[in-house]
Amino acid sequence: MDGGEERRKRAVGRLCSICHEKKAALKRPKTLDQICRECFYAVFEEEIHKVIVENNLFKPGERIAIGASGGKDSTVLAYVLSKLNQEHNYGLDLFLLSVDEGITGYRDDSLETVKRNEIQYGLPLKIVSYKELYGWTMDEIVKAIGLKNNCTFCGVFRRQALDRGAALLRTDKLVTGHNADDIAETVLLNILRGDIARLGRCTQITTGEDGPIPRCKPFKYTYEKEILDYFSTECIYSPNAYRGFAREFIKDLEQIRPRAILDIIRSGENFRISSSTKMPEQGTCERCGYISSQKFLDVVNDKVVKVGKDFMNKSRAVIKWCKACVLLDGLNRGLPKFGIRRTKDSQKVGEHRVSNSETTVANFESKQCGNLDF
Repeated sequence: MDGGEERRKRAVGRLCSICHEKKAALKRPKTLDQICRECFYAVFEEEIHKVIVENNLFKPGERIAIGASGGKDSTVLAYVLSKLNQEHNYGLDLFLLSVDEGITGYRDDSLETVKRNEIQYGLPLKIVSYKELYGWTMDEIVKAIGLKNNCTFCGVFRRQALDRGAALLRTDKLVTGHNADDIAETVLLNILRGDIARLGRCTQITTGEDGPIPRCKPFKYTYEKEILDYFSTECIYSPNAYRGFAREFIKDLEQIRPRAILDIIRSGENFRISSSTKMPEQGTCERCGYISSQKFLDVVNDKVVKVGKDFMNKSRAVIKWCKACVLLDGLNRGLPKFGIRRTKDSQKVGEHRVSNSETTVANFESKQCGNLDF
């Protein structure tokens, strides 16, 4: 074979494997196919449409809140869902829903992107803030708790804030931009933590169907690499998050075997939990009305003393609080680490607080994390 023939074959190999006309611009991690950018856009959107239809994610006439952070995933989700809604006549009323955690230099910038998306996509925008809902910003929480456990507070508060915002918009469902990489990371995290309850539901494309506002993940099978045309700013408080280590591990696996991400998700889908395993029961927080699977808390005069299920007598009232109320109670009482300690430590902290209530608690006034009105 002469040099000219070899060059011609290499040139043909670089053509898009779909249209066979334009030059390939990228290689898909799922299939390793080399395709042009125009074909990629079409395939990307068609795959999302297929996921929506096959999983019956929406019904005509539903009001859908799109969790919009201003990052790559939610920005692309808002655009694609808006486009598919028009092209395939889903008949949905779409809204953008953002949470302002109060992180200077991070969230204020990304919220500007969301506001631009509101204009570009013609979607109404609702912003709820930690300060408004809980009386604290993340900057203030970090000053109280430090950098080690701040993601616990932010994760719990953010999940509830999205539900509250969706309730204010009176939406039927909430969609988030969680992609295949995110779900694979969550599967690994739940395995490492031994969290059987979350492992059983983390791969579900729709969760919370037994609650007031179900959540959907249209990007469940979409690789992070394929969410293009985006900008991304990492949260300044997240470098030490436990999830970050799982993310790095996933990336290493992907370099060796590109299909590893989908394989982990499939494995999570096929896990079977033993019928003898005792699963936590979801209930309603008796303080704020939010859905909770938190353990019962022993409360004395509205002060958390113990975490447990078996302690109860006539002088104490056993109630059930959600995680957000526990964390917020600790913040408001000057014990920011109380809600994230293990049970044994929590008992010690709670007992110490009650015995020193006059000096420790006198200056703190507890604020409930609010009520959900559906």
